[in-house]
Parts: sequence; structure tokens; C-alpha cells
Amino acid sequence: MIAFPEPRPTRPIWLVTLADLALLLVGCFALIEATRHQDRAALVAGLRQGFGGAPDTTRFRPQDPPMPLAAAMATFAPGSARPDGASGDLRAWARTAAADPRVVLTVTGSVDGSAADVDPSTGSAAVLAADRARAVAALIAPAAPRLSIAVADAPGRRTAMVTLAFAGEPVRRP
Repeated sequence: MIAFPEPRPTRPIWLVTLADLALLLVGCFALIEATRHQDRAALVAGLRQGFGGAPDTTRFRPQDPPMPLAAAMATFAPGSARPDGASGDLRAWARTAAADPRVVLTVTGSVDGSAADVDPSTGSAAVLAADRARAVAALIAPAAPRLSIAVADAPGRRTAMVTLAFAGEPVRRP
């Protein structure tokens, strides 16, 4: 019979992992301290290239115009889904806003919460708010092909608000 020597007491394996993690953390802090006075863009590009990454083409480029932030609205008479005022101005605003391919317009209909501001045939405020949003969407649809419709969940004003939302960069085909 062969006698094997008794194993010596060892440290737990998690202690080695903890030591490795601590050394990585110290190395990270040393890198941050050593590069704090350098150009950040050049440093990031160098790190990306060192790890085999491609240049970052998804970031905002200075030649891209900024996305406009704006809103427009149509007002309504109590109980009506027909917009008051100049609809040509709203259509022109929507055409200008939707010219940027990064946006989608959202039309949100709302009611004022009074007993008179409900749909005449159903008596529902939600139906009237949806009808208002649909009426404005139909008005601006020829000028703005990217539309979504919503209904306000709380009473506010007798309006249909048209707002911009960032839809992301358009897909560029090679």
C-alpha cells in the first residue's frame, strides 16, 4: 500500500479571486490617475483600438443638426372633436418638425373633465379625447408620415397636443 503525504492546509479559493479583483481595481485607479490630464476622446479611441473595437460611428457627429424640441396644439369647443383656429399653421409646423428623420410626432388628445366635455353619442370623455387626437392626426398626416396617437389619462385642457419624440437614427443601407 502506498502512503500519500497529508495535504498541507491551504487558503480558500475565494481569497485568490478576491486578491485578483483587488489588483484589477488598483490597476483601474492607477490608469485613471495617469490619464486624467490627457485628451479624453483620444484616450477612448486608443482604448477602443487596443481592444480590437471599431471606431464609434453611432455617436452624435458635429455635422448633424440638432433635433428640434417643440410642441404644438389644437384647441376644441366643449364636446367637439373639430379643431378651432388655423389648421394650416399646425400642418406647416408638423411638416417642419417631421422633416428631421429622427423624430416621430405624437398626438395626445385630452378633455377638460367637465360634464359638457364628453362625446355626444356615447357620453364618454375618453372617446372624445381619442376623436380629438384622430382629427388632428388626420389633419397633419399628409405632412408628417411618422405619427402615433395617445389619450391623456387625466383631465386637463380641451386640446390635442402634438409633440416630438426621438425615434433614433435612421437605418443607413450600404
